[in-house]
Amino acid sequence: MTGTPSLLQALTTGTVVLDGGMSNQLESAGHDLSDDLWSARLLAERPEAITEAHLAYFAAGADVAITASYQATYEGFARRGIDRAHAAGLLTLSVESAREAARRARSGGATRPLWVAASVGPYGAMLADGSEYRGRYGLTVAELERFHRPRVETLAAAGPDVLALETVPDADEAAALLRAVRGVGVPAWLSYSVAGDRTRAGQPLEEAFGLAADADEVIAVGVNCCAPEDARAAIETAARVTGKSVVAYPNSGETWDPAARAWTGRTTFTPDRVRAWHASGARLIGGCCRVGPETVAGIARTVRAGDGGCGA
Repeated sequence: MTGTPSLLQALTTGTVVLDGGMSNQLESAGHDLSDDLWSARLLAERPEAITEAHLAYFAAGADVAITASYQATYEGFARRGIDRAHAAGLLTLSVESAREAARRARSGGATRPLWVAASVGPYGAMLADGSEYRGRYGLTVAELERFHRPRVETLAAAGPDVLALETVPDADEAAALLRAVRGVGVPAWLSYSVAGDRTRAGQPLEEAFGLAADADEVIAVGVNCCAPEDARAAIETAARVTGKSVVAYPNSGETWDPAARAWTGRTTFTPDRVRAWHASGARLIGGCCRVGPETVAGIARTVRAGDGGCGA
Protein backbone atom coordinates (compact mmCIF):
# COMPACT_ATOMS: atom_id res chain seq x y z
CA MET A 1 0.00 0.00 0.00
CA THR A 2 1.46 3.35 -1.05
CA GLY A 3 2.56 5.36 1.93
CA THR A 4 2.56 2.41 4.35
CA PRO A 5 5.30 2.88 6.94
CA SER A 6 7.83 0.11 7.38
CA LEU A 7 7.30 -2.22 10.27
CA LEU A 8 10.42 -0.82 11.91
CA GLN A 9 8.99 2.69 11.67
CA ALA A 10 5.72 1.52 13.19
CA LEU A 11 7.54 0.00 16.15
CA THR A 12 9.03 3.36 17.06
CA THR A 13 5.59 4.86 17.63
CA GLY A 14 3.39 2.09 18.98
CA THR A 15 2.52 -1.56 19.26
CA VAL A 16 1.84 -3.87 16.33
CA VAL A 17 -0.73 -6.68 16.62
CA LEU A 18 0.19 -10.03 15.12
CA ASP A 19 -2.26 -12.70 14.04
CA GLY A 20 -2.94 -16.02 15.78
CA GLY A 21 -2.53 -19.67 14.90
CA MET A 22 -2.89 -20.49 11.22
CA SER A 23 -3.52 -24.19 11.85
CA ASN A 24 -6.37 -23.76 14.31
CA GLN A 25 -8.08 -21.24 12.04
CA LEU A 26 -7.86 -23.64 9.11
CA GLU A 27 -9.08 -26.55 11.24
CA SER A 28 -12.01 -24.48 12.50
CA ALA A 29 -12.96 -23.97 8.85
CA GLY A 30 -13.07 -27.73 8.39
CA HIS A 31 -9.67 -28.45 6.80
CA ASP A 32 -7.78 -31.63 7.69
CA LEU A 33 -4.14 -30.87 8.54
CA SER A 34 -3.09 -34.38 9.57
CA ASP A 35 -0.19 -34.35 7.15
CA ASP A 36 3.58 -33.91 7.35
CA LEU A 37 3.23 -30.65 5.42
CA TRP A 38 0.61 -29.39 7.90
CA SER A 39 -0.92 -26.09 6.74
CA ALA A 40 1.61 -25.86 3.87
CA ARG A 41 -0.31 -28.67 2.11
CA LEU A 42 -3.15 -26.23 1.47
CA LEU A 43 -0.82 -23.96 -0.47
CA ALA A 44 -0.90 -26.65 -3.13
CA GLU A 45 -4.46 -27.86 -2.67
CA ARG A 46 -6.59 -24.98 -1.31
CA PRO A 47 -4.72 -21.67 -1.41
CA GLU A 48 -7.97 -19.74 -1.09
CA ALA A 49 -8.38 -21.26 2.38
CA ILE A 50 -5.07 -19.72 3.39
CA THR A 51 -6.18 -16.29 2.17
CA GLU A 52 -9.47 -16.61 4.06
CA ALA A 53 -7.64 -17.51 7.27
CA HIS A 54 -5.44 -14.43 6.96
CA LEU A 55 -8.47 -12.29 6.24
CA ALA A 56 -10.20 -13.53 9.41
CA TYR A 57 -7.26 -12.29 11.49
CA PHE A 58 -7.12 -8.93 9.70
CA ALA A 59 -10.86 -8.56 10.35
CA ALA A 60 -10.20 -9.30 14.04
CA GLY A 61 -7.70 -6.44 14.25
CA ALA A 62 -4.34 -7.98 13.39
CA ASP A 63 -1.84 -5.71 11.68
CA VAL A 64 0.47 -8.53 10.53
CA ALA A 65 -0.31 -11.79 8.72
CA ILE A 66 2.27 -14.53 9.20
CA THR A 67 2.42 -16.70 6.09
CA ALA A 68 1.63 -20.41 5.84
CA SER A 69 5.27 -21.24 5.03
CA TYR A 70 6.30 -22.43 8.50
CA GLN A 71 6.44 -26.05 7.37
CA ALA A 72 7.03 -25.29 3.69
CA THR A 73 10.51 -26.35 2.60
CA TYR A 74 12.12 -27.57 -0.59
CA GLU A 75 12.99 -30.84 1.13
CA GLY A 76 9.53 -31.38 2.56
CA PHE A 77 7.84 -30.69 -0.77
CA ALA A 78 10.31 -32.99 -2.55
CA ARG A 79 9.22 -35.89 -0.34
CA ARG A 80 5.71 -35.35 -1.75
CA GLY A 81 6.95 -35.40 -5.34
CA ILE A 82 6.82 -31.62 -5.78
CA ASP A 83 9.80 -30.45 -7.85
CA ARG A 84 11.94 -27.46 -6.99
CA ALA A 85 10.31 -25.02 -9.40
CA HIS A 86 6.82 -25.88 -8.15
CA ALA A 87 8.02 -25.65 -4.54
CA ALA A 88 9.44 -22.19 -5.19
CA GLY A 89 6.08 -21.18 -6.60
CA LEU A 90 4.29 -22.43 -3.48
CA LEU A 91 6.66 -20.52 -1.18
CA THR A 92 6.00 -17.40 -3.24
CA LEU A 93 2.28 -18.09 -3.11
CA SER A 94 2.39 -18.09 0.69
CA VAL A 95 3.40 -14.42 0.59
CA GLU A 96 1.00 -13.57 -2.22
CA SER A 97 -1.92 -15.13 -0.32
CA ALA A 98 -1.25 -12.91 2.68
CA ARG A 99 -0.92 -9.88 0.41
CA GLU A 100 -4.26 -10.73 -1.19
CA ALA A 101 -5.88 -10.93 2.23
CA ALA A 102 -4.49 -7.49 3.08
CA ARG A 103 -5.87 -6.13 -0.19
CA ARG A 104 -9.32 -7.54 0.58
CA ALA A 105 -9.19 -6.16 4.11
CA ARG A 106 -8.46 -2.69 2.78
CA SER A 107 -11.23 -3.06 0.21
CA GLY A 108 -13.49 -3.97 3.10
CA GLY A 109 -12.70 -0.73 4.91
CA ALA A 110 -9.49 -1.33 6.90
CA THR A 111 -7.50 1.91 6.97
CA ARG A 112 -4.59 0.95 9.23
CA PRO A 113 -1.28 -0.28 7.79
CA LEU A 114 -1.18 -4.02 7.16
CA TRP A 115 2.02 -6.03 6.84
CA VAL A 116 3.10 -9.53 5.81
CA ALA A 117 5.63 -11.63 7.72
CA ALA A 118 7.06 -14.61 5.83
CA SER A 119 7.35 -17.53 8.24
CA VAL A 120 10.66 -19.39 8.36
CA GLY A 121 10.16 -22.35 10.66
CA PRO A 122 12.95 -24.44 12.19
CA TYR A 123 14.61 -27.46 10.61
CA GLY A 124 12.64 -29.74 12.92
CA ALA A 125 9.35 -28.56 11.41
CA MET A 126 10.40 -30.12 8.11
CA LEU A 127 11.12 -33.42 9.90
CA ALA A 128 7.55 -33.42 11.29
CA ASP A 129 8.63 -35.52 14.27
CA GLY A 130 8.40 -33.02 17.10
CA SER A 131 12.13 -32.25 17.09
CA GLU A 132 11.34 -28.57 16.54
CA TYR A 133 10.55 -28.53 20.28
CA ARG A 134 13.88 -30.08 21.21
CA GLY A 135 16.51 -28.74 18.82
CA ARG A 136 19.91 -30.42 18.83
CA TYR A 137 19.44 -32.07 15.44
CA GLY A 138 23.02 -33.28 15.13
CA LEU A 139 23.76 -30.76 12.37
CA THR A 140 26.39 -28.04 12.37
CA VAL A 141 25.57 -24.37 12.10
CA ALA A 142 26.94 -24.41 8.55
CA GLU A 143 24.70 -27.34 7.59
CA LEU A 144 21.65 -25.60 9.04
CA GLU A 145 22.52 -22.42 7.17
CA ARG A 146 22.68 -24.38 3.90
CA PHE A 147 19.24 -25.81 4.65
CA HIS A 148 17.63 -22.46 5.44
CA ARG A 149 19.25 -20.10 2.92
CA PRO A 150 17.45 -21.22 -0.29
CA ARG A 151 14.02 -20.96 1.31
CA VAL A 152 14.89 -17.61 2.89
CA GLU A 153 16.02 -16.27 -0.50
CA THR A 154 12.83 -17.42 -2.21
CA LEU A 155 10.59 -15.93 0.46
CA ALA A 156 12.55 -12.67 0.48
CA ALA A 157 12.21 -12.39 -3.29
CA ALA A 158 8.42 -12.62 -2.91
CA GLY A 159 8.49 -9.25 -1.13
CA PRO A 160 7.27 -9.69 2.45
CA ASP A 161 7.70 -6.83 4.89
CA VAL A 162 9.64 -8.99 7.32
CA LEU A 163 10.92 -12.55 7.72
CA ALA A 164 9.61 -14.31 10.83
CA LEU A 165 12.38 -16.64 12.05
CA GLU A 166 10.07 -18.38 14.45
CA THR A 167 9.70 -21.23 16.93
CA VAL A 168 13.48 -21.57 17.03
CA PRO A 169 14.37 -24.16 19.68
CA ASP A 170 18.12 -23.86 19.70
CA ALA A 171 20.70 -21.06 19.78
CA ASP A 172 22.78 -22.96 17.21
CA GLU A 173 19.89 -22.87 14.76
CA ALA A 174 19.39 -19.18 15.52
CA ALA A 175 23.02 -18.57 14.58
CA ALA A 176 22.43 -20.39 11.29
CA LEU A 177 19.27 -18.39 10.57
CA LEU A 178 21.02 -15.12 11.29
CA ARG A 179 23.64 -16.08 8.70
CA ALA A 180 20.93 -17.16 6.26
CA VAL A 181 19.13 -13.78 6.30
CA ARG A 182 22.30 -11.76 5.89
CA GLY A 183 22.16 -9.67 2.73
CA VAL A 184 18.73 -10.78 1.46
CA GLY A 185 17.35 -7.25 1.74
CA VAL A 186 14.38 -7.99 4.03
CA PRO A 187 14.40 -7.33 7.79
CA ALA A 188 13.69 -10.17 10.20
CA TRP A 189 12.50 -10.95 13.68
CA LEU A 190 13.90 -13.85 15.68
CA SER A 191 11.65 -15.65 18.14
CA TYR A 192 12.52 -18.67 20.24
CA SER A 193 10.32 -21.40 21.61
CA VAL A 194 11.24 -21.51 25.30
CA ALA A 195 10.67 -23.45 28.47
CA GLY A 196 11.11 -21.30 31.55
CA ASP A 197 14.27 -19.21 31.23
CA ARG A 198 15.91 -21.39 28.58
CA THR A 199 15.53 -22.34 24.95
CA ARG A 200 13.94 -25.70 24.27
CA ALA A 201 17.47 -27.02 23.72
CA GLY A 202 18.45 -25.80 27.18
CA GLN A 203 20.55 -22.71 26.49
CA PRO A 204 20.16 -19.65 28.76
CA LEU A 205 18.01 -16.99 27.11
CA GLU A 206 20.59 -14.28 27.71
CA GLU A 207 23.00 -16.21 25.52
CA ALA A 208 20.36 -17.00 22.91
CA PHE A 209 19.03 -13.46 22.58
CA GLY A 210 22.54 -12.05 22.61
CA LEU A 211 23.24 -13.62 19.21
CA ALA A 212 20.90 -11.09 17.60
CA ALA A 213 22.04 -8.01 19.49
CA ASP A 214 24.39 -6.83 16.74
CA ALA A 215 22.52 -8.27 13.76
CA ASP A 216 21.47 -5.29 11.66
CA GLU A 217 18.88 -7.37 9.80
CA VAL A 218 16.98 -8.16 12.99
CA ILE A 219 14.39 -5.58 14.05
CA ALA A 220 12.86 -7.57 16.91
CA VAL A 221 13.70 -10.50 19.17
CA GLY A 222 11.47 -12.54 21.44
CA VAL A 223 9.42 -15.69 21.91
CA ASN A 224 6.56 -17.62 20.37
CA CYS A 225 4.89 -21.04 20.70
CA CYS A 226 5.55 -21.06 24.44
CA ALA A 227 3.36 -21.07 27.53
CA PRO A 228 1.88 -17.63 28.27
CA GLU A 229 3.35 -17.74 31.78
CA ASP A 230 6.88 -18.02 30.34
CA ALA A 231 6.60 -14.94 28.14
CA ARG A 232 7.02 -12.00 30.51
CA ALA A 233 10.47 -12.86 31.90
CA ALA A 234 11.67 -13.68 28.39
CA ILE A 235 10.40 -10.32 27.10
CA GLU A 236 12.31 -8.50 29.82
CA THR A 237 15.47 -10.46 29.08
CA ALA A 238 15.23 -9.87 25.32
CA ALA A 239 14.76 -6.12 25.79
CA ARG A 240 17.66 -5.86 28.24
CA VAL A 241 20.12 -8.00 26.27
CA THR A 242 19.46 -6.71 22.75
CA GLY A 243 18.02 -3.20 23.06
CA LYS A 244 15.72 -4.12 20.17
CA SER A 245 11.94 -4.24 19.95
CA VAL A 246 10.48 -7.40 21.46
CA VAL A 247 8.06 -9.81 19.80
CA ALA A 248 5.81 -12.14 21.80
CA TYR A 249 3.15 -14.53 20.54
CA PRO A 250 2.65 -17.44 22.94
CA ASN A 251 0.29 -20.39 22.71
CA SER A 252 -3.08 -20.41 24.43
CA GLY A 253 -1.76 -22.22 27.50
CA GLU A 254 -3.64 -25.45 26.87
CA THR A 255 -1.58 -28.66 26.79
CA TRP A 256 -1.31 -31.13 23.93
CA ASP A 257 -1.83 -34.75 24.96
CA PRO A 258 -0.03 -36.83 22.30
CA ALA A 259 -1.61 -40.11 23.47
CA ALA A 260 -5.15 -38.76 23.23
CA ARG A 261 -4.24 -36.47 20.29
CA ALA A 262 -6.20 -33.69 21.94
CA TRP A 263 -5.71 -30.42 23.79
CA THR A 264 -6.38 -30.46 27.52
CA GLY A 265 -6.69 -27.86 30.25
CA ARG A 266 -7.79 -24.26 30.03
CA THR A 267 -6.35 -21.23 28.32
CA THR A 268 -4.03 -19.02 30.37
CA PHE A 269 -3.81 -16.39 27.63
CA THR A 270 -5.58 -13.49 29.36
CA PRO A 271 -5.87 -9.71 28.89
CA ASP A 272 -3.92 -9.21 32.12
CA ARG A 273 -1.01 -11.15 30.67
CA VAL A 274 -1.17 -9.13 27.45
CA ARG A 275 -1.01 -5.92 29.48
CA ALA A 276 1.98 -7.29 31.40
CA TRP A 277 3.81 -8.20 28.18
CA HIS A 278 3.15 -4.73 26.82
CA ALA A 279 4.33 -3.10 30.05
CA SER A 280 7.48 -5.23 29.97
CA GLY A 281 8.41 -3.95 26.52
CA ALA A 282 6.75 -6.19 23.92
CA ARG A 283 5.87 -4.18 20.82
CA LEU A 284 4.75 -6.97 18.49
CA ILE A 285 2.11 -9.03 20.28
CA GLY A 286 -0.07 -11.85 18.99
CA GLY A 287 -0.75 -15.52 19.50
CA CYS A 288 0.41 -18.90 18.27
CA CYS A 289 -1.19 -22.35 18.67
CA ARG A 290 -4.85 -22.34 19.74
CA VAL A 291 -5.07 -18.55 19.67
CA GLY A 292 -7.85 -17.58 17.27
CA PRO A 293 -9.46 -14.39 15.92
CA GLU A 294 -11.52 -13.75 19.05
CA THR A 295 -8.39 -13.65 21.22
CA VAL A 296 -6.54 -11.55 18.65
CA ALA A 297 -9.41 -9.05 18.76
CA GLY A 298 -8.91 -8.87 22.52
CA ILE A 299 -5.17 -8.33 22.07
CA ALA A 300 -5.89 -5.47 19.67
CA ARG A 301 -8.25 -3.79 22.11
CA THR A 302 -5.81 -4.20 25.00
CA VAL A 303 -2.63 -2.95 23.34
CA ARG A 304 -4.32 -0.09 21.51
CA ALA A 305 -5.76 1.12 24.79
CA GLY A 306 -2.25 0.91 26.23
CA ASP A 307 -0.90 2.93 23.32
CA GLY A 308 -3.45 5.64 23.99
CA GLY A 309 -5.85 4.39 21.34
CA CYS A 310 -3.37 4.69 18.50
CA GLY A 311 -3.48 2.30 15.59
CA ALA A 312 -7.13 1.36 15.87
